[in-house]
Amino acid sequence: MAALDVTDAGEGIPVVLLHGLTATRRYVVMGSKALERSGHRVIAYDARGHGRAEPTEPYDYPALVADLERVLDERSIDRAVLAGASMGAHTLLRFALDHPERARALVAITPAYDPADFPGDLERWDALADGLERGGVEGFVESYGPITGPWAETIERVLRQRLSLHEHPEAVAQALRQVPRSRPFDSLDQLAGLQLPVTIVPSRDEADPGHPHSVGEAYARAIPGARLVVEDEGSSPIAWQGGQLSRVIAEAVR
Repeated sequence: MAALDVTDAGEGIPVVLLHGLTATRRYVVMGSKALERSGHRVIAYDARGHGRAEPTEPYDYPALVADLERVLDERSIDRAVLAGASMGAHTLLRFALDHPERARALVAITPAYDPADFPGDLERWDALADGLERGGVEGFVESYGPITGPWAETIERVLRQRLSLHEHPEAVAQALRQVPRSRPFDSLDQLAGLQLPVTIVPSRDEADPGHPHSVGEAYARAIPGARLVVEDEGSSPIAWQGGQLSRVIAEAVR
């Protein structure tokens, strides 16, 4: 059982934040305290192997879902708003399919998993893992390849910042190999079974090509009544703006 590093702050409606692969708990609402100020109890944690959490294999969706369930159980939280980015988004969708009674609302931020394209470009994920093991943060950035476009400087800076926060980079490298080989669900048709408020927050391809806007749109079409929230063209992604994203999460229970 992985020892997770968890923060629990504020009072009110519980909100659990789940970060993406290679990130930490800070990289969901980017340190914003807007949710706590608006009357929410905010629980955030470093996923197994990430940040200050214990390196415990396996790094796959069944294990990530079990960790989320344990975080709720240990705090006697029956139902919560679940908000997660990328790997975190996939985790909360799987959790809600398995435990619908425990999810009050979902906010899936920059989803990237496409069941039709599974398992995707495993060579790239393995190269990133190799780069991290071989050369640490700089090795990862080198393996990431050229970053272009109007947000290139921001993306590269954030990559370095978040990768420097991991106490066990070798565990993150293993997660880079294992998570992309794991299915959170088998088809988009399964998402039609979600009968609760769901908000999808994609980002436009030119800003975040690793999380295609088309995938977020497909999720929104598959989930009954899902709300799609996206920035205007040319604007910085909502997923990168902690205060604005916090407002979207606060509005999730309609």
